[in-house]
Amino acid sequence: MVTYKCFDCDKVVTQEYIKKKIRCPYCGSKILFKPRLASTKVKAR
Repeated sequence: MVTYKCFDCDKVVTQEYIKKKIRCPYCGSKILFKPRLASTKVKAR
């Protein structure tokens, strides 16, 4: 199951809710993201 997090209030939003509306049910923000387990580092040349 895919979970998303709200960028503003940092609460977890389930994929089932995203199918209905693309907004956070807690604060109404439209900015949601998938949290990554492993961070990636990019080196500048």
